Amino acid sequence: MSQTVPQPSPIIAAMTDTHSQHHWHCLPSAEVAARLNSGENGLSTADAERRLASCGPNALPLPRLPGFARLFLRQFASPLIYVLLAAMLVSLSVGKLADASFIGLILLLNALIGALQENHAHHSAQALRKLMVSRARVVRDGRISEIDAGLLVPGDLVLLASGDRVPADLRLLDASGLEVDESVLTGESLPVYKDSATLAEATTPVAERANQCFAGSLVSAGRGRGLVIATGLHTEMGKLSLSLEAAEEVKPPLFLRIERFSKKLTIALLCTVAVLAAIELMRQTPPLVIFMTVVALAVSAIPEGLPMALTVVLSIGTRRMVKRNVIVRKLVAVESLGSCTVIAADKTGTLTENRLTASEVVFCDGNGIKIDGGSLPVDEKPLPQGGELLARFARVAALCNEAELHPLDNGQWHSSGDAVDQALLVMAHKVGYTRQQLLQEHPLQVQIHYEPAFGFAATLHGDGERRLVCVKGALEKVLPMCTTMASTAGDVPLDGQRALAQMHKLAQRGARVLALAEGGWHDARAFETEALRDLCLLGLVGMFDPLRPEAAAAVAQCRHAGIHVCMLTGDHPHTALSIARELSLAGSGDGAVTGTELARAEGAGAGAVDALTAGARVYARVSPEQKLTIVQSLQRQGEFVAVTGDGVNDAPALRAAHVGVAMGEQGTEAAKESADLLLTDDNFASVVAGVEEGRIAYQNIRKVIFFLISTGAAEVVLFILTTGFGLPLPLTPVQLLWLNLVTNSVQSIGLALEPGEGDEMRRPPRPPRESLFNPLMLRRVLTSGLVMGGLAFACFSWLLAQGSTVETARNSVLLLMVLFENVQVLNSRSEHHSLLRQSLFNNPVLLLGTLAAQGIHILALYSPLMQRVLGVSPVGAAQWGTLLGVALLQVLAMELLLRLTKAHR
Repeated sequence: MSQTVPQPSPIIAAMTDTHSQHHWHCLPSAEVAARLNSGENGLSTADAERRLASCGPNALPLPRLPGFARLFLRQFASPLIYVLLAAMLVSLSVGKLADASFIGLILLLNALIGALQENHAHHSAQALRKLMVSRARVVRDGRISEIDAGLLVPGDLVLLASGDRVPADLRLLDASGLEVDESVLTGESLPVYKDSATLAEATTPVAERANQCFAGSLVSAGRGRGLVIATGLHTEMGKLSLSLEAAEEVKPPLFLRIERFSKKLTIALLCTVAVLAAIELMRQTPPLVIFMTVVALAVSAIPEGLPMALTVVLSIGTRRMVKRNVIVRKLVAVESLGSCTVIAADKTGTLTENRLTASEVVFCDGNGIKIDGGSLPVDEKPLPQGGELLARFARVAALCNEAELHPLDNGQWHSSGDAVDQALLVMAHKVGYTRQQLLQEHPLQVQIHYEPAFGFAATLHGDGERRLVCVKGALEKVLPMCTTMASTAGDVPLDGQRALAQMHKLAQRGARVLALAEGGWHDARAFETEALRDLCLLGLVGMFDPLRPEAAAAVAQCRHAGIHVCMLTGDHPHTALSIARELSLAGSGDGAVTGTELARAEGAGAGAVDALTAGARVYARVSPEQKLTIVQSLQRQGEFVAVTGDGVNDAPALRAAHVGVAMGEQGTEAAKESADLLLTDDNFASVVAGVEEGRIAYQNIRKVIFFLISTGAAEVVLFILTTGFGLPLPLTPVQLLWLNLVTNSVQSIGLALEPGEGDEMRRPPRPPRESLFNPLMLRRVLTSGLVMGGLAFACFSWLLAQGSTVETARNSVLLLMVLFENVQVLNSRSEHHSLLRQSLFNNPVLLLGTLAAQGIHILALYSPLMQRVLGVSPVGAAQWGTLLGVALLQVLAMELLLRLTKAHR
């Protein structure tokens, strides 16, 4: 059915093709704004919606998933599959049509199951990509707001700050110290300085366009504003997207270790099978039977599906983590987080609520004023001014500020920007000042934006014939700029010790303390950091950020799990220790490691740093760059470190850590890109939940490995014993393939879905260098393999001794092996707990899979077709019960091993 497509307006139609018609880097900013029909107030919401309908979303298409047919065919690209194909062809050539058909059926079923699993993993990864939404700060309807970057359209006015990922191609309107890392686009490793006023020639390459920023690049420092000139596939990054699609993903280390382990095990098994084949050949067993048996035994015993099973386990762990507010960016991080021995956590927003309230102002003479600094209620009226000194203080708090606060139509208030700036604006409003009103009286001229390396922010404003300087920051940074301090009696000479004493009093109560200062600016000096002096210290503001209700319990949970929690903050040591004591991270006599002490230790060498960080739990006044020093020091001491971070300068530490955890709500794009995991609620309790899910995932990986290898080992033991004692082959090639299909494919999926055992967070972390195939697993594999293989051999030899035909004996051994593996999958559910104490019903998929495996085999015993193919026949209830009793001896053996293991701990 045809559909009429609405035609866009001439302006929008022109815009959607502007990337090819205009050289934006050649045009002055005013002309760019005119052509885009935009400006200082940005677009209106209605206009933006029209443009979005015409231009489409600002997004690159998701990577194209391979079709199911391609995934299906890819399952045949395996050496073992090639061997099975050869066996099928050999069977056809000698006229064994039933055997050839059965091998073909197994090939098809294995390929179908593998394709379904891989297809599910691909779609899970695709769904997670959709959860990781980038945000952008824009001006719409004259107001700053934060929106999904996918909703940007040409003409939108975008605000950039350090740590932001540039959301679209922009033509800059202004820039202040703006440096952008464009390595993702140009390969240039150094950040590029941007200047909005610089015009370029039409032929200027992308890497040299100083007045443009490009989608995907990262703001390293400074601030800027720019108009969107291209979105989605029309961006420079979009033009490269097709070539990027072909890039292959590197396999994570855990997958590589599993694959190496599988290859070593395969070689060992093939050598064993080759020896068995040689012995059978000397016994004049027909070569065709030997060939088919070797193929079947290799396919059954070699854990070829281990890497895929690992992917399934981690994919399930990923889905479980999403339900607990953790988004996994790298699949292997599911297991890695469960292995961590130290969590280095940010205080603000992770352990606390990031709901700062500026509720107390203290002047340098000791006088103070308490203010209800909470969010503004619907009917809130500004408080009356508290004197000239409070008025000066509130003026600086509102002017030296980058947040937005304005009422909504429904009577509520909307705020955006940094949490500290928002708290200061609310405080100023309650005193009786608004930023908009003050900016009309004191227009902003120059600004030094807050950067962690500076520790302060400053603004220069017009003030009649003179100019006004406003500064806010850490007291240690602001004090050297001041020569006087304000008091109720007027401005007096600065008493730095008195100011520090007031700060310590606030900090000891857990407050985050900022100093505010002001001064005049009379000369023609450049407004730079070095020129800020002769200011007047107005006083201190104490801001309180309450602990998250669940933080203390989460820290206690980590303690029980053997995980050390370190708190990192840029706040004063007294503030940090006050919070740490509430969390039981520090006692009354403990101290904090400060950034100054770290810097001093770094100068003395790595040994001094390690001595300082060993046993430290609280770090205060540390810069984001020093996080990397702390992480590297802990790693040198053998710790497996997880780090939380949200700022652009946290990126090196997030990358260096074994597991980087970024804040999904407040984190910068730089932090998110460097992290392995994202917290959707920025909550420390979610990190702990992720640790628990990681431990469960690692347990399930071990369960699947144990099940696959132990069942294969039992088959090898059975064949070694029968060959060694000169008995006929206990199972035919087709029976071995059937056994492999019934057990491994059906039941191992249920193990991947195992829930937690309940005590994951009461066990210590596993040693970071511990192998998956550790002594415990080796004991369990050897015990179960010898018991199952030995009992199956005893049954086979006893039946032959009793006069049973080889076919009858094989029929019983095949049923016994199926029963053994039904029992073994239940034994695989825990390494630490008795099977007798586990509920059979908390994993219905595993229970149904086990019953299905046994049910399918019983149906085969009664199916005329399968009787001919497998060489089986029905068994009576008494015989089935007897064989079940033999199989249950495996439970006894594993329970005895569990008791012995616990006794020798």
